[in-house]
Amino acid sequence: MENLNKKANIVLVACILFNLSIGVLYAWSVLTSHLTAPLEEGGFGWSVSQAGLPYSIAIVTFATAMLIGGRIQDKIGPRKVVTAGGILMGLGLIAAGFVGNSVIGIVLSFGVLASTGMGFGYACVTAPALKWFHPGKKGLVSGLIVGGFGLSAVGIAPLASALLDNFGIERTFIILGMFNLIVTTAIAQLITNPPPDYTPPAPDKIKATTKAAPSVNFEWTQMLKTGRFYMMFVIFVLTSSVGLMVIGNLTRIARSQANISDAAILAGLVAFLALMNTAGRVFGGIMSDKIGRINSLFVILGLQLINMAAFAFYQNLPALILGLIIVGFCFGALLSVMPALCADLYGLKNFGINYGILFLAWGLSGVITPVIANYFYDATGSFTNAYIICAIMMAVMVCVNFVLKRDVAKG
Repeated sequence: MENLNKKANIVLVACILFNLSIGVLYAWSVLTSHLTAPLEEGGFGWSVSQAGLPYSIAIVTFATAMLIGGRIQDKIGPRKVVTAGGILMGLGLIAAGFVGNSVIGIVLSFGVLASTGMGFGYACVTAPALKWFHPGKKGLVSGLIVGGFGLSAVGIAPLASALLDNFGIERTFIILGMFNLIVTTAIAQLITNPPPDYTPPAPDKIKATTKAAPSVNFEWTQMLKTGRFYMMFVIFVLTSSVGLMVIGNLTRIARSQANISDAAILAGLVAFLALMNTAGRVFGGIMSDKIGRINSLFVILGLQLINMAAFAFYQNLPALILGLIIVGFCFGALLSVMPALCADLYGLKNFGINYGILFLAWGLSGVITPVIANYFYDATGSFTNAYIICAIMMAVMVCVNFVLKRDVAKG
């Protein structure tokens, strides 16, 4: 049993490290600033909408690949699927470096191929880790794993900025691709499911104060027949779209709203947002273990509602930092609460496919508020209208969460 417990920790660390290495999606804001730079400055001269297209397609592809990868890993286990994910992501980034100044080329290489690899890997690291640990740690474990994905931008954002300044866009894609190809495929070999008869040990506090919950394992067809799934889905879609809108446009927001143009500060803001995103994932998971998943959603929705209502007034660096703290925490916490809530309500046996379907909401969110924000920015040079829409959405989601809480309370 002691060896199995050590194995559980090894798997958890491997899952976190894998997510740490694939988070280039959260550094897209840094890449965007070079894609939109004039040709004479070494950029591609793209419009804001063009630069946002690979990002939006990547989000949709990522979520779709999660569904497919989750279904496969439920059948054959996580190691092979995670390995395939690392290979696809590395090759996709390398391909993006060879397509040149081509919107279609980068959409296909980064937005489709690399993001398919990201989705395959991301889909297969949460489920095995949750199976290795006691259900009382669902929030913490899911928070640590998804936290790795958010934290990756802390390193990738300044790394990408330095590579872009020294090697240009094409070589930056190639270097990042080679790194991912080597590192992720090596880490993937450590990610496995526990033996079928393995029972995770319960912490003493949980042993003393709680009884084992009855086992529930919904098939995906059964899950889709429950009303609570659709409430979770719409909350996931609209709440995550707020975070993705800010993440994908952070450097433009800082430039246009707070008059920040220093490249080092812009890269630092991207890294800072990633830190807040990571903190939200970890502490959001802990919070959901303490006060419950639904109550945690109330905290997330309420904070984001207030933040979006005030975001247009963040017109200097300190104010913008405050807004990023809330955006990062809420976005990260949502991504740790949702998998834990899905596991609570629908079980772990079919978690790969079940959460894969729910995670399609995250993919859909990439083409809602981010696209709307780009449209308003191209038309007006401001994100103010997008902030107003986000605040309204959060107010509606608070109401939806009240209904979800009543539904879950009824059992």
